[in-house]
Amino acid sequence: MTAPVDVPASSREPGPSATRLRTNVVACLLIAVWAVIALRLIAVQGFSRVLSERSARRQRTFVETLPARPGDIRDRARRLLATSIRTHSLALDPSEIDEPRRVAESLAGVLGLDADALAERIVAAHGKRFLWVRRQLTPDEAESVAALQLPPAAWHFRVEHRRVYPQGTVASHVLGRRDIDGVGRGGAEEAFERWLVGRDGRRTLVRDARGFVIDVDGSQTVEPVHGRDVRLTIDSVLQADVERRMDELMDDCRPLAACAVVLDPRTGEVLAMASRPQLPIAPEAEGSSAKDEDLGWRNHALSSMFEPGSTFKPFIVAAALDQGLIARDESFHCGFGAYRMGRRVLHDHHAYGLLSVADVLVKSSNIGMAKIGERLTNDGLYEAATAFGFGRRTGIELPGESPGRLHPLERWTSYSTGSIPMGQELAATPLQVAAAHAALANGGVLLSPHVLLQVDGPEPAYPAVVSRPVASEETARWLVQGPLVDVVRRGTGQKAKLAGYSVFGKTGTAQKQDPETGGYSHSRHIGSFVCGAPATSPRAVVLVAVDEPTRGSSTFGGIVAAPAAADILRATLESLQAPPSAGLP
Repeated sequence: MTAPVDVPASSREPGPSATRLRTNVVACLLIAVWAVIALRLIAVQGFSRVLSERSARRQRTFVETLPARPGDIRDRARRLLATSIRTHSLALDPSEIDEPRRVAESLAGVLGLDADALAERIVAAHGKRFLWVRRQLTPDEAESVAALQLPPAAWHFRVEHRRVYPQGTVASHVLGRRDIDGVGRGGAEEAFERWLVGRDGRRTLVRDARGFVIDVDGSQTVEPVHGRDVRLTIDSVLQADVERRMDELMDDCRPLAACAVVLDPRTGEVLAMASRPQLPIAPEAEGSSAKDEDLGWRNHALSSMFEPGSTFKPFIVAAALDQGLIARDESFHCGFGAYRMGRRVLHDHHAYGLLSVADVLVKSSNIGMAKIGERLTNDGLYEAATAFGFGRRTGIELPGESPGRLHPLERWTSYSTGSIPMGQELAATPLQVAAAHAALANGGVLLSPHVLLQVDGPEPAYPAVVSRPVASEETARWLVQGPLVDVVRRGTGQKAKLAGYSVFGKTGTAQKQDPETGGYSHSRHIGSFVCGAPATSPRAVVLVAVDEPTRGSSTFGGIVAAPAAADILRATLESLQAPPSAGLP
């Protein structure tokens, strides 16, 4: 009999319970695997698909700016001075360009560009999504670019607005300009930016795989808010007349610079303002220089300073009269042309003896004014100068205005007592002098000059005019209708006479500083003349200033500036349809 064999437990046949356990484990594993696969399919078909679609959509969509159209600028009669036209600007997407040279040559051919330079720019910008080629194309250029059949995803037009000035350079210093990025630079363009510029909108565009726009997502569109129109106080017809007269003056006198200001003394409105040299000056123009370009951009009427000279004298007389320190019928002996003040000896251009207060102004006696200054003392002189607005900005809205120069009272000396009354030791802008004379013309109220007439819109905006009395009405009327009329009738301003009108005025001839000696130059002058009419009810005040006239036999304001001021005053009165003065031929 064979002995039984002992079989190891590991090789024994599994029992029913062990088989079921293994089967259950395998089944669970299979279920887990299928569950993972199912969840992955769900994720791919669900969440991942949404994310993929969003990613793909982001790659196929872009936000386009809807530029706001800047508001127009118009003159007081709503004549157009500045407006904006729609234009296309060309940009590239360098990341979508496989053949930079071919694209560059195609664009260079229709836009007149340097193909090599453009190709280098495209290569340098590789990987970037935006590159300007040219801003503000002409319609013909845009049409030529569209016909090139460049890869659609590689380029696009961006709609912009180009600023144009229908009247050319008329009022260019008042208007300023709007640069290629739509930012106001100088003048009204900068001053009224908050109303003119508007607010850009946006919309979302969808492109297909070839780069063509196939849809607009209207739910995300924000419409632009266009800028508001601005009306200026300027009369563009009068402005053109003033500028023509200034061009003639520049040809006749060949000065370094010149300017003219026309004010309505009743309101402070600037009816015209011209500055020469004219804008724009091309930097590449033959014979031009950096100095020429700087002079061309400067609005001399409100940014250049000069000693006002004799045009300042009426304000000192007004202060002395109102304080009771002198009387209208009083006379001053002018020492036959010489008067000692301490160690200083003052001189007049002529040897005057006894002069009335009126004739001190008519004959522009420095000695007579110095004696009035002694009555006022430095305290009174300083008070008079500040009251009439000297030493601070007038408040006109245009940028770049200078405050002039008026030294603190503690720096004044005994020399100041004689210098200030004749318009020395202080500096003013032409606009400050014109505004101060407008105060006398309107009966003694200093108004802040302004160029804003109205901002159009549902809620119109108007200028904030600041006013304050600076002289009694009685004194102002006497000065305008008496001594200042006589300046034109029989004094230094006779070249400003106008048929049919009683014209008042005052000449000024200021010596400029000699850069070598630091004292007053005997050859460099600024001649100025301020005038207005009709004297009984002034409608306009005109100031013309001429900086360093080099042609002609005289630099006096009554010779170089008065004729131009009279011509401008005549044109202004005709524009305003001001009635002639009664009883005058």
